[in-house]
Amino acid sequence: MKIGIDTFGCDHARSGLGTYLFSFAAHLSEASDVQTELFGSQLDRFTYTSGKDILYNPVNVANSLHSERLWHFTSSGKFFASQKYDAVLFPAPERVLPVSFKTPGVAVVNSILSSQIEGNCDWTQKLQIKRGLYKIQKIIAASHYIASDLVNHGVSADKIEVVYNGIDHKLFFPAIDFDDDIVDIKPFAIRRPYFIYGSRLSGPEKKHVELIKAFSLFKEKTKLPHRLVIAGSDGPYSAEVHKAAFESPFASDIFLTGYFPHENFAQLYSGSDGCIFPSEAEGVGLPVLEAMATGVPVACSSACALPEIAGDAALYFNSNNIEEIALCMEKIVSDSALKADMVKKGLEHSTCFSWEKTVSQTFDVVRRLVGMQ
Repeated sequence: MKIGIDTFGCDHARSGLGTYLFSFAAHLSEASDVQTELFGSQLDRFTYTSGKDILYNPVNVANSLHSERLWHFTSSGKFFASQKYDAVLFPAPERVLPVSFKTPGVAVVNSILSSQIEGNCDWTQKLQIKRGLYKIQKIIAASHYIASDLVNHGVSADKIEVVYNGIDHKLFFPAIDFDDDIVDIKPFAIRRPYFIYGSRLSGPEKKHVELIKAFSLFKEKTKLPHRLVIAGSDGPYSAEVHKAAFESPFASDIFLTGYFPHENFAQLYSGSDGCIFPSEAEGVGLPVLEAMATGVPVACSSACALPEIAGDAALYFNSNNIEEIALCMEKIVSDSALKADMVKKGLEHSTCFSWEKTVSQTFDVVRRLVGMQ
């Protein structure tokens, strides 16, 4: 069985979609009946394959989302047939996806697509999402929350299967206790103690502003020396987040790192007193699991897929209630018994997730699809 894996739309591994594909590719199984081949931009020739024995087929398409989307509309079918793929895996259907499928296709949905369909994306993207997902043979949803969202928008439940994302436990694991007051992650030197929130500054639904206000309330009430580290690349909402940080009475204790490499997040989590994750736009919520795997307590929003993903191993709050967020911060640093219990539960819970399991279950979906053709 020969499976093509689409790398278009994955932002050269500099976004959540790209991180998914990078981790997936790093854990491709050695199943004797599966041959995998990545295809996409020449720019990504070594992005997902460096140091790995994985085939990569560059496609001559201009480096723009418009050109990539047009190629999927007009030329992808002939390409799939010429490569004799038995099936094609699409890890970024939110960005690029054909609207017809002679070669069986499997879309991996890691986002809450209703927010895009009902949002401000252009008509070509809406057409691609709606028609492509209605016509594709199989959809892998990264959570039951995403699956329900798809069904609510008219996608047949019969074609959807849930496969959770994994955690790279070779990267995310409990570190030895820090003796230094500084977490040195080049080019950053971050003074402890601190809370961490890793998320791109993409929109108000990520609740960066509410977190900054809650942190200010926490500082005012407790007088503790903690800092707030927000690690994520700039996006459409950057100006509002930077303004909120600047106007905080504790602006000197708020650190916005900008883009932060995924492989360095483990050390960033490990050095923190806790991961605070207020986003209300998460279909996966993988950062909360990665934080748990490093042995730090997690407090997160009670919205979207986060309760499904984090289970009983996290504290929950209403992300629009800054008092609740601040109280969770206070509990994490003041109640040592609670913190120890959260760390224990988080470590145990995180062991249920692995990329090996994700890849294996994904291939099982593809095998069943190919066997039905």
